[in-house]
Amino acid sequence: MATARSLRALDWMNFFVANVQTGFGPFIAVYLASNKWTQGQIGLVLSVGTITAMVSQIPAGALIDTMRNKHAAAASAIGAIIFCAVLLGASPSYLPVLSAELFHGFASCMLGPAMAAITLALVGRHELGTRLGRNARWASIGSAVAAALMGVCGQYVSVSSVFWLTAALAVPSLVALSMIERAAPLVPSKPITLRGPAPPSQRADLIELLRDKRLLVFAGCIVLFHLSNAAMLNLAAGEVTGHMGDNVQLVIAACIIVPQAVVAWLSPWVGSSAERRGRRPILLLGFAALPLRALLFAGISSPYLLVPIQLLDGLSAAVFGVMLPLIAADVAGGKGRYNLCLGFFGLAAGLGATLSTTAAGFAADRFGNTVAFIGLAVCGALAVLLVWVALPETRENAPPDASPAQNPTSPTSPPPPSPTSPTSPISSTPPTSSAQLNPSPSNPTPVSAPPA
Repeated sequence: MATARSLRALDWMNFFVANVQTGFGPFIAVYLASNKWTQGQIGLVLSVGTITAMVSQIPAGALIDTMRNKHAAAASAIGAIIFCAVLLGASPSYLPVLSAELFHGFASCMLGPAMAAITLALVGRHELGTRLGRNARWASIGSAVAAALMGVCGQYVSVSSVFWLTAALAVPSLVALSMIERAAPLVPSKPITLRGPAPPSQRADLIELLRDKRLLVFAGCIVLFHLSNAAMLNLAAGEVTGHMGDNVQLVIAACIIVPQAVVAWLSPWVGSSAERRGRRPILLLGFAALPLRALLFAGISSPYLLVPIQLLDGLSAAVFGVMLPLIAADVAGGKGRYNLCLGFFGLAAGLGATLSTTAAGFAADRFGNTVAFIGLAVCGALAVLLVWVALPETRENAPPDASPAQNPTSPTSPPPPSPTSPTSPISSTPPTSSAQLNPSPSNPTPVSAPPA
């Protein structure tokens, strides 16, 4: 069992990692623009970072699966992110910025799965949902605090000071990581040992994973979710704040901070409810907020209504942030490919987000913002429909308090698959409700980062 010291250290690691990742958000665009970069140059270099992150999702997940020491993997990723922040702070010239974007894209894809693996090794499968909810709470608090600190530094010190602050905030995350004990595998006989690779006879390759209906259906849900969600706030902000005065920055800041507060409040409930009631009801709840939010954005004209509508974004974000790593653990099961599943789902999220901004921008230019919002609402409704009709319940048929570490021979624990067996069958437990899911916030966070 994990010690209280390790669990508290995991809280702080999530807090400081969120601090660090916040420094690589919109602050980069502001920094480059202040150094005479054109919008085309800024868009090009940011696209390089986005494409690197998308391409790296699956390889990074597979790499984490093969590494025995997940702590070293997380520490290496944090060290690479520190290096990227120093590069950005030292020089706004093309080569350092491009290098920082490339390294950061791959390091982020390693950091999220490594933290998820550490979390799973600490608490076990049956406590994972509750712990992921706690992780999400601390990460949201960290993002909000970091955004405020970096905004003050950028305003009153210098634009480049944001990146030096980012590098400094990464140091406490390494300290927190060093305080997390490297516990022994929860059940030596079970193949879900995320601290090291499982024996080859118990590991499923990517082709076998792709035969699992749950993996493919949930990946489709993720694509539709981000296709609906990613462009929504940017489109709404451009529509209603174009004629505002000096308060526009405050409104946009509130639209980012409010969902983070909702995530911090709701995430523990999402995790514990997913363990008690199953994944599908919570998924439906979170996904249902998407089409409603898009339709509300289509009908408003006051910029001050953006903030209350963003409460729905917080609901979606809390659900999505907890459920993605939780369902990845369900799908990976005993096949020893947890981080590969996370990488596959991260790739689906990147594809959906990229298509969303492109398609919504084209629709808004050609047909108007109202039509664009209706299109986003349709994508959100399709995501809800796909969860309702096609996604099986992924929760194991085991009591939430039956920790494998406490009862290794419990009859409710499914046996490990034989070397030649196909993907383990989906639990026969029927969904307990028709309402489910919670999407990710508009303020992007590492999709694979687990809550504590």
